[in-house]
Amino acid sequence: MTQLAIVESGPLTTVQDLGRPGFAHIGVPSSGALDRGALRLANRLVGNSEADAALEITVGGFEARATADVWVAVTGAWCPITVEGEQVDPNTPVRVRAGQTLRVDAAAGGLRAYLGVRGGIESTPVLGSRSRDTLSGLGPEPLAAGDELAVGAVPDSPIPALEIAPWSPPTLERVEMPVVLGPRREWFEDAAVAAFFDTVWVLDAASDRVGARLVGDPVARRIDAELPSEGMVAGAIQVPPSGLPTVLLADHPVTGGYPVIAVVASEALDVFAQLRPGQELAFRRA
Repeated sequence: MTQLAIVESGPLTTVQDLGRPGFAHIGVPSSGALDRGALRLANRLVGNSEADAALEITVGGFEARATADVWVAVTGAWCPITVEGEQVDPNTPVRVRAGQTLRVDAAAGGLRAYLGVRGGIESTPVLGSRSRDTLSGLGPEPLAAGDELAVGAVPDSPIPALEIAPWSPPTLERVEMPVVLGPRREWFEDAAVAAFFDTVWVLDAASDRVGARLVGDPVARRIDAELPSEGMVAGAIQVPPSGLPTVLLADHPVTGGYPVIAVVASEALDVFAQLRPGQELAFRRA
């Protein structure tokens, strides 16, 4: 059986697929890859189903050795990639021969790279998904040096006949996020809502797969009372008493007690996977 032997895991490398939607009623978030587009592309480039499990490599510093010939593709963050010391391109299928090492170094743009492996990463599914949920503790543990990962059977589908997929590197510039006003709009004065849209927010280094924490001019709440917990979705922008918003991401809790001023459009959530601490963003009405 083909395996990947992990030499270095970097700050955080997890197994991710498209998640386990549909279990919020039992307290389980959907989880899954933060950059779903990059995961899908990595799988397509090696002939997998888009939903197969791959590796989400945060920051870089990852190295693995193949125990048999295997095809891989790295997408998402713009990282230096080498096979046995030789540089290879991102967003293209690459053959790694038995005994060779694949290395993904620190990203020059973006934050999370996705390593698709032909056959997909094998692990025991939990509620239909192999994704690691960092909040609930479901799915495979984050990788560590010395781990060995099994690779699934080679699919019948061919590897696409292309040299490199068209894909823009993640931007380091300010990004604009389309949002719709949230269900607790009435908890904020008009001036506070206007300030929310006028503020240039900065991604805080404490952000993770649960939420993107933002720094800027605090948003004043009109109502200071406690809000009974209610259901939350990925993209919900909660405003805690500090006035500094948090955008809930894939591993978010399924309920929350802070008012939601707005919700990020689902198709824009992938962008949060590639924002780097200190990067600027602003919200605009969708």
